[in-house]
Amino acid sequence: MELLFLEPIFKERIWGGSRLKTDFGFDIPSNTTGECWAISAHKNGATNIKNGKFSGMSLKDLWMNHKELFGQGFSVRPREFPLMVKILDAKADLSVQVHPGDAYAKKYENDLGKAECWYILNATGDAKIIYGHSAKNIEEFKNLALNNQWDKLLTSVKIHTGDFFDVPTGTVHAVGAGALILEVQQSSDTTYRLYDYGRTDDSGNLRELHLDKSFAVIKAPHKSSNNDIEVIALDNESTLTVLTSNKHFEVQKLFVQGNLCFMNNAKYLLVCAIDGEAVINGYKVKKGDSFIVPNQIKDLDIIGEISLIITKEAN
Repeated sequence: MELLFLEPIFKERIWGGSRLKTDFGFDIPSNTTGECWAISAHKNGATNIKNGKFSGMSLKDLWMNHKELFGQGFSVRPREFPLMVKILDAKADLSVQVHPGDAYAKKYENDLGKAECWYILNATGDAKIIYGHSAKNIEEFKNLALNNQWDKLLTSVKIHTGDFFDVPTGTVHAVGAGALILEVQQSSDTTYRLYDYGRTDDSGNLRELHLDKSFAVIKAPHKSSNNDIEVIALDNESTLTVLTSNKHFEVQKLFVQGNLCFMNNAKYLLVCAIDGEAVINGYKVKKGDSFIVPNQIKDLDIIGEISLIITKEAN
């Protein structure tokens, strides 16, 4: 059974830059490319398999037609592939936003909710994120927001390379300029924009805000969801770091130096190489590569020096 490598999809954004090219070597469409959809089966951008017998097939079609690769039958499997992995390049600040949970998103957007998490790949200069707010309840939040008292309301956090943040649904957040982030999320493209610094689109119009929907899903008061991160020593000088585990996904960082046999006990794995290079089960893997480990592969034989972000679907 083969590892299934994916062809990324790129999205141009008003806040995007060129670091997906300079840092990862991707062939991006412009110098305002904000997002690399590395692993996706979403209707707004499904990545294709680029090797082996499934070459050219979208992940969406693979999920629907080859249940054996994902370790579950049609009767118990969600209709949509549940996860997505992106890399974000923020040359400018992203809008302040919030994501709905499953019930609200299904009712109003015909989409999944959007719980996510961020691994900071690189943070230049004085890079920050917005993570949470100061309001004691939603009434106080509305009052401060509607009176444009954003400096009083929003919580700003300085970030560093290697930081990690859980961003559950209902969390007010924004990625700041200078951040390069790997994002694991539910397979959703639903975002509610709260504040956008008065920016305009290409036609000179203010970008749309979604205040009513935002107020309906914001959690107030804000509670940080970041837990203590566990680092496990493996063979040689390799380490496994458990970054988060929740009802949607588990995310790990695997650093390998030398030789390592990594055992897979999940239904399948989503893997992104964020640094270095190695040979994995006979495949040359380098920074920027993303692949799926199908259910039938229970061991990854890794030789080299590489850092991988590994995502598992929650049981």
